[in-house]
Amino acid sequence: MTITESVQAERCYILPVRDLVLFPGVIVPLYIGRPRSLKTIEKASIEDKPLFVVAQKDLTTEEPMSEDIYTIGTLCKVLQMIRIPDGTVKILVEGKQRGCIREFFEDEETFQGNIAIVQWVSALPENMEALKRSVLELFEKYVSINAKIPKEVIVSLANIEHPCDIADVVASHLKIKTEKKQKLLSITNPEKYIKLLIKILMEEIELMELEQSIQEQVRQKMEKGHREYYLREQLKIIQTELGEEDFSSETENLLKKIAESEMPEEVCKKARIEVDRLSKMPPISSEASVLRTYLDWLLALPWNTYTEENLDITKAQRILDEDHYGLVKVKERILEFLAVRQLAGKEAKGQVLCFVGPPGVGKTSLAQSIARALGRRFVNFSLGGVRDEAEIRGHRRTYVGAQPGRIIQKMRQAGTKNPIMLMDEIDKIGQDFRGDPASALLEVLDPAQNSNFTDHYIESAFDLSNVIFITTANVTHTIPAPLLDRMEVIRLPGYVAEEKIHIAKKHLLPKLFKEHGLTDKMISITSKTVEKTIRDYTREAGVRNLQRSLATLCRKVTLKIVREGKDSTLKKITIGVKDLKDYLGAPRLYDVQLPQNKQKGTVVGLAWTESGGDVLVIEAVAMSGKGDIILTGNLGNIMQESAQTALGFLRARSAELGLDHINWKNQDIHIHVPEGAIPKDGPSAGITMAVVMLSALSSRQVLPGIAMTGEISLQGKVLPVGGIREKILAAKRQKISNIIIPGANRIDVEEMEQWVTKGLSFYFVDNVSEVFDIALERR
Repeated sequence: MTITESVQAERCYILPVRDLVLFPGVIVPLYIGRPRSLKTIEKASIEDKPLFVVAQKDLTTEEPMSEDIYTIGTLCKVLQMIRIPDGTVKILVEGKQRGCIREFFEDEETFQGNIAIVQWVSALPENMEALKRSVLELFEKYVSINAKIPKEVIVSLANIEHPCDIADVVASHLKIKTEKKQKLLSITNPEKYIKLLIKILMEEIELMELEQSIQEQVRQKMEKGHREYYLREQLKIIQTELGEEDFSSETENLLKKIAESEMPEEVCKKARIEVDRLSKMPPISSEASVLRTYLDWLLALPWNTYTEENLDITKAQRILDEDHYGLVKVKERILEFLAVRQLAGKEAKGQVLCFVGPPGVGKTSLAQSIARALGRRFVNFSLGGVRDEAEIRGHRRTYVGAQPGRIIQKMRQAGTKNPIMLMDEIDKIGQDFRGDPASALLEVLDPAQNSNFTDHYIESAFDLSNVIFITTANVTHTIPAPLLDRMEVIRLPGYVAEEKIHIAKKHLLPKLFKEHGLTDKMISITSKTVEKTIRDYTREAGVRNLQRSLATLCRKVTLKIVREGKDSTLKKITIGVKDLKDYLGAPRLYDVQLPQNKQKGTVVGLAWTESGGDVLVIEAVAMSGKGDIILTGNLGNIMQESAQTALGFLRARSAELGLDHINWKNQDIHIHVPEGAIPKDGPSAGITMAVVMLSALSSRQVLPGIAMTGEISLQGKVLPVGGIREKILAAKRQKISNIIIPGANRIDVEEMEQWVTKGLSFYFVDNVSEVFDIALERR
């Protein structure tokens, strides 16, 4: 800022003040208590020198130095000085002129400095009259809103002529920060000074109007609250006279329930605080309703309620055998858990099991059987398509319609702290902008963390360590790796026809007869009928469609009995193989057309799908072209890459394989996998692609009755694949007896039950050349 000095700088006493900017033309009282400031005033009075009043930059500074005060201040005349009994001095000062400290002198007793008088740097502009009126109008509005400023101030402004003098008086009465006032005091251009003052006035008026509006709203709500309180008290008196129940008893009932509950002390303390808040609210208010719901949830949760479980291994074995046929490894794992519980007691934490297998193999029903065997409560819910993290952790109570997550909901439903909780379809969990439910499940399924699981709605730790969590999935590759790592995967493969016949006779038919009101004296379904239903109508890995087909038979028999009437003379209805067409219609499933004789360019491959194992017939033809490989049949990227790898191996080893006569630049190869509408993908078709291409290129025929699975490398190595058991069962269903499998998968075959491998011949190969020797006729 440029300072215009009218006269030589004069040495004056300086008085630093807190939270005050003094303007020229204004009279204000000052209370002085600091020793140094008292000495300064005393000497200024004795020597009859003007006092330079300047603001401090920091209010907390007790002994300000030169760098702690502003350079622009006001030269003042002391009008009056009164000593107060407490040792302080009250002075009345009148601001005379703006000044600027040019040089600062300090001693131990006083502040002194050379002060230059500051004058306006320019003449008044032509629009100053308009600016003056604007200031007066805005200040009048400001005073009308701010009741603390006396109305007489506006009258006193009428006697002031100079616009800048008017602005000084107005600025001194504004309730704004010291920094803003100091900025106004420091401006030496009249026009800029007035315009800044107008801007500040407009901002303060707008802010004060907003404050008034808020205060008015609060006042109205308070009046409404007082009115409701008065009416409520009257209602209590009326209810007392009528002998009706008082609303205040609700608080007493809640406190009694909390005292009788088995909640942890921290939760009890939180619940009492919420009850205290509830007692101070109107019963009909929305927030009171939210609090009641929250307290109901706290009281309903099984904080310390346990179900006595069955630890008798013999009884558990019997129950599992009654409910499920086969599944030896799964049952053994459950019995192992019971044995650990017997020895370790409550030190044994809840387990996390993941049943993986095709639809209909009994994953959900197996979890129910485990609950029955252990004598625990059973609850379940599906995770398929869940995309919101709040489904697991719950909503925060600040949201409208907030509720706990599914974990807490199911714990309340179970009513015990140690249920068996089944989470279906964990491989189909979703993710979007509302969060990642899979990540929220990490805490739930981690035995090291779930003892302090915190739901966003409950806001208190809940112990899940005694819960046995069971999840189900069709495949594992879609489950996030960190989540899969917390679970013990137990695979449930598909069933062969023999197993399905046994399951149908022992489990499905008795259940269906009971559901349809039938007895053994009314209906009979032969084993051959069940076998044909499995083979021609319901070819699948599980037994779900088989149950539907058998249910259709029962419904039609029930309809026939109802039509003819329940009569003792009614003969028992027996459904044989020949009757199936009348009941279920013509068979809709046909065997895959497997090669029965030697064929060129046709190979049987084994695949693993979400529905279990499957058999694929892969075809190939060689023809003139441009050196391209054509792949059809709705193949995925992985199968296409397997075909490219197999072709690369054949071209690299063309001399060894008798293909050196082929001009690869003019040779096209077309590979097709029938049923083109069905998507197919996976890495287990590498050796199958290599065999079918070699057969098509070399005219060597493929031997019948052979199926194969395995990945191929560019060096000709046969790499291991997954789903061996499902693939072997698929081959067995198609009566294929010779199976080529990677050597690394030998241990998978050796671990299988004897009935699975009975009647099959396995060829364990480590190099694709071995596959060629087994599957192709010799050159």
